[in-house]
Amino acid sequence: MKKNTTDLGKDSIGGLLFKLALPAIIAQMVNVLYNIVDRMYIGRLPDSNAMAGVGIAFPVIIIVSAFSALVGMGGAPLAAIKLGEKDKDGAEQIMTTSFSLLLIVGVALMGLLLIFKDPILWAFGASDATIEYASDYLTIYLIGTLAVQLALGMNSFINTQGFAKIGMCTVMVGAIINIVLDPIFIFGFGMGVKGAALATILAQMASAVWVIYFFFGKEKHFKNGILDELLGQKSTIKIRKEYLKPNMSVGFKIMALGISPFIMQSTESLVLISLNNQLLTYGNLLGEGIGNLAIGSMTIMSSIMQIVSLPMLGLTQGAQPIISYNYGARQMDRVKKTFKLLLTCCLTYTGIMWLVVMFAPQILVSLFNNDPNVMEMTTWSMKIFFAGLFMMGAQTACQQTFLALGQAKISLFLALLRKIILLIPLVFILPLFMTDQLAGVLMAEPVADILAALTTLTCFIIFYKKTFAEDK
Repeated sequence: MKKNTTDLGKDSIGGLLFKLALPAIIAQMVNVLYNIVDRMYIGRLPDSNAMAGVGIAFPVIIIVSAFSALVGMGGAPLAAIKLGEKDKDGAEQIMTTSFSLLLIVGVALMGLLLIFKDPILWAFGASDATIEYASDYLTIYLIGTLAVQLALGMNSFINTQGFAKIGMCTVMVGAIINIVLDPIFIFGFGMGVKGAALATILAQMASAVWVIYFFFGKEKHFKNGILDELLGQKSTIKIRKEYLKPNMSVGFKIMALGISPFIMQSTESLVLISLNNQLLTYGNLLGEGIGNLAIGSMTIMSSIMQIVSLPMLGLTQGAQPIISYNYGARQMDRVKKTFKLLLTCCLTYTGIMWLVVMFAPQILVSLFNNDPNVMEMTTWSMKIFFAGLFMMGAQTACQQTFLALGQAKISLFLALLRKIILLIPLVFILPLFMTDQLAGVLMAEPVADILAALTTLTCFIIFYKKTFAEDK
């Protein structure tokens, strides 16, 4: 059988990053389709309010995903550090505790959100024209909450062991099913937004089955090398019965580190709620229907933000096992080399994407909608909203490196900084000082991006000098 030959402590940094990041980047690019293909099809429905309705539901979906990050992205770096320390039992305790927490969170979230779904949607900016679409989509999506937790949360533990291709396939299995089923359910069966949600949860369930098979399935032998690697491999660390009852001490450590990616994701929902409410308010001052049009445009822009940010997240996911493992093994030169390469790649990528958004926004907007009014509103909005995009490379590389090094406190601060401390207040403050109030709402994003990136860079430089000076 073809074994996993990745050696995080000895292989060349460039080769390792390419080997681990490429599948993760492909997975995230596919994940872009996974997350936005619904909106591509919904944007073609006759009623433009359908797009706005899904946009209203989207913050709840972000919150569901954020809880999987709280556990999965909190536990995976800790497990990798334990593996670097040659403490396999400790890594298995962390992973098994994470598995149990994901089960508990999945069931609790589904129940609570289904009970309070409609009041939440009204609070998030729904109107009489959009509430039916938002409620229909969200009701079906929430049924698959447990599958979302397992698929996203446990996939982090696949990637952190160096099984990047298998982690990629977790996403691809679901994405392909979603892409195939969407047009069938939405248009073929005439289910509209309900069909889009049904396709999504069926896809997430398939991804969850794939992940569970990897951790619990028996090792098999195939003649074909690719099949051997994808279906014949099994986890090097196990989910063990004695650790299924969550250990509160271990659980706290997992969530203490995971709170940073949790806040990064969950606060995105608060940002969207704030933006939607402000856009609805100031848009309606300009004329009837302008507010809903602005929310529809924001839905498209949030999808474009995913197109931009998820591949970069794939790059950082490829770097995380290398940084975490070598930090645990105290091979600090390898940690430094990995970070420098990661930072260069992230800055190059966001610089290129900034040029595309600034000079050819219509290319991206046309993926979602060809209505002239929507196109005009969204292309105008993008040039303001994405003005600080070029700085996101530094923000992401430094913040994700803090996470990989197990630095929970600084990761938490930086996660709070951009969205809670800066962005959300600016969404409400800037329109008060600008003649064009819609532009003021949108301007909050680049101002927050640039200030947060500069702060993160400063914090990382201080930490970098202190940590690596002490290690000499």
